[in-house]
Amino acid sequence: MNAAAHPARTKTLLAFAIIYFVWGSTFLAIRIGVHEVPPFLFAAMRFLAAGLVLCGWMFAKGEHNPSTREWISATLLALLIFVGDYGLLFWAEQRVPSGMAAVMLATIPAFMALSEIVLLRTQTLTVSLAIALGVGICGVAVLVSRSLHLGGAAIDRAGAVALIVGALNWSVASTLTRKLPLPASKSMSSGAQMLAGGALLLLAAAARGEFHGFHLSSVSFGAWCALLYLIVAGSIIGFTAYLWLLHHESPTKVGTYAYVNPVVAVLLGYFAGGEALGPRTIVGTLCVLASVVMITTARAGKPAVARVEVTE
Repeated sequence: MNAAAHPARTKTLLAFAIIYFVWGSTFLAIRIGVHEVPPFLFAAMRFLAAGLVLCGWMFAKGEHNPSTREWISATLLALLIFVGDYGLLFWAEQRVPSGMAAVMLATIPAFMALSEIVLLRTQTLTVSLAIALGVGICGVAVLVSRSLHLGGAAIDRAGAVALIVGALNWSVASTLTRKLPLPASKSMSSGAQMLAGGALLLLAAAARGEFHGFHLSSVSFGAWCALLYLIVAGSIIGFTAYLWLLHHESPTKVGTYAYVNPVVAVLLGYFAGGEALGPRTIVGTLCVLASVVMITTARAGKPAVARVEVTE
């Protein structure tokens, strides 16, 4: 066995640590930022900067500019992913704790499974999959229900609906990704989607009137640090680690971030963000994560369900 065929264990562990802990921590960074910067504008700033860096890096490496058809496809996906998912996530984190936002978005594998059953018809609804989907639905119900006496307040319903719609939009976008013409390079494809997404988010921010009364000079140092962290660590470094792992580890292993990120986000929200961690949060989180584990295990051998192909 030569060293080239088997990358150093330390590199593998570091890459997994990045996609586990850095991506899990981005939810708290988002919450910090959206309390000072309007949500769609904050998201636009993040993805425009990350997209420019990533596309610039790929052009410097000699990658070709995407064709007109590829730009159209990237823009369509960007509308679903960046406006319809990330935009709603940033908006929801004004109303929902960061840890709970991560847990709600952990339902993406469930929506992906439903997309494969209903749209792609590449999977059938088995008993085990039905149970997994039911457990996930129960977890969401625990988090949003006001009739269950589990201690702690139910999360804001408008925020919860926005997050569920965002998860649904992501699953639809993931389904379309397999059918639309996109650049062969994953890095260029993601960079193009981030650029288009950042531009669309900027338009959405303008349409929502987010520029009125907003002044850059009023943004605190902490919020700027949160933005820098999201751009550099969450998008550029995290995405690089993710791509590296896809080339050296199985998709099933790489896909384990889907149920590690919410745990990291919940614990970080509790210890660093002062968010509640009562029985309701614990029970709801465990149900959703159990559903994710069951679904991803049933999908072993298929490509990993990935939020961060366009970077978390």
